[in-house]
Amino acid sequence: MLPLLILALAALGVAALRLWSYRAQMLAMARILEETPAQSNLILTVQMSGAGPRRLCKAINKRLEEGRRLRLETAKREQELKYTMACISHDIRTPLAGAMGYLQLLEGEPERQAEYLGIVQKRLEELEELLEELFLYTRLQGGSLPLECGNMAALPPLWNVLAEFYPRLKAAGVEPELQFDREDLTVWASPEPLGRVYRNLIANALGHGSGELKISGGDGEICFSNKLLPGSRPDPERLFDRFYQSSPARARGGAGLGLSIVRELMERMDGQVSAQITQDTLEIRLSFRGRKR
Repeated sequence: MLPLLILALAALGVAALRLWSYRAQMLAMARILEETPAQSNLILTVQMSGAGPRRLCKAINKRLEEGRRLRLETAKREQELKYTMACISHDIRTPLAGAMGYLQLLEGEPERQAEYLGIVQKRLEELEELLEELFLYTRLQGGSLPLECGNMAALPPLWNVLAEFYPRLKAAGVEPELQFDREDLTVWASPEPLGRVYRNLIANALGHGSGELKISGGDGEICFSNKLLPGSRPDPERLFDRFYQSSPARARGGAGLGLSIVRELMERMDGQVSAQITQDTLEIRLSFRGRKR
């Protein structure tokens, strides 16, 4: 009987010691959590044996890591919002300031009314295009622009956009070179968004190119290529980032959203867009769903 009592007391002592160890470890973990700043990269460790304490420690560390990730994402979004607002403010003020300046000149030089009113109209058209891009980009980011895709003819929307841009192409002395493997080229896309993709790429070539534009395509791909302006060397890896502009581009107007919208629309249509620079030529390639990449 005595040996059994001794064994029972020993087992009870071991259990009490383990419970005390668990309590001490829990209190230590609680103290560390209470005293450590929220932005700390704290990782808890456990010295107790057993699957339970290790599982608890692992769960706490996972939650701490999730909290750190959410804080970083929130801080990043706040920085992006500040940068976005600064870019938008700058780009909205620029055409407005230009229009207001020429309206003031008009008061002092009424004999140049036609010239100044033409410039004012151009500035207001730039502002309208900018606001349209901002509105479209906001809808894309907010997921409020549903796209219905299917197999469609790739070239008719391009012909429409080229006809729309004809006055600007002619004024810039640009005659697009068109080269397609077949006239009935089909892609997986949505007509209106695909037209917007074409429109933004042609506008980019006119705004930041040196007077040449080649559009080619076949086998699920369409490529826009143009000569770069002298001294211009954009980063192909950043070309589709929102508000990205190489150093001379800001002075040429635009919010730097055109190519970012191209990427958003292509991805929404299950496609891809990529860019590369070969010598002084920029190539932007649209790859549509169904092509092996």
